[in-house]
Amino acid sequence: MDDERWEPGMPVLDRQPVREAPGPGTAQSILPPSLQGLPPRSVPEVAPTPLQAHYINLSVIVLICGAIAITALELGAPLGSPLVKLCVAISAPLLILTTGDAILRIWRSARAWMPIDRGKGLFRLAWVAVSLIGLALLVGASVVVLLA
Repeated sequence: MDDERWEPGMPVLDRQPVREAPGPGTAQSILPPSLQGLPPRSVPEVAPTPLQAHYINLSVIVLICGAIAITALELGAPLGSPLVKLCVAISAPLLILTTGDAILRIWRSARAWMPIDRGKGLFRLAWVAVSLIGLALLVGASVVVLLA
């Protein structure tokens, strides 16, 4: 297997080779005729984020803990309930890690787009700012629950 992204247990896929973009002055283009002359639709990801292989598994744990805590609150448990605190104590650090990993991915995307399409790069930078604000609110809410 010559694909460095492949891990044991993953299905083997027949992938097309990654082609490099032609240099300036090259007459040959790698795009089909229908897309030639249009702005690029995507930028390839150059490196995976640190948690990319574990992102979904960690998110499932957070989802289950969140569902349990919200259900307990809906059924009348107080915010300082041991069940709610336990769910927050388990899920908050994982959610902070996964959100940080997602912010890193958005940041890398913004940096990759800047030289190609500044508007798309700035749009992604706006998402980085919104994600950082959301992360700060998440940390604040977790502290409130754990200190209740």
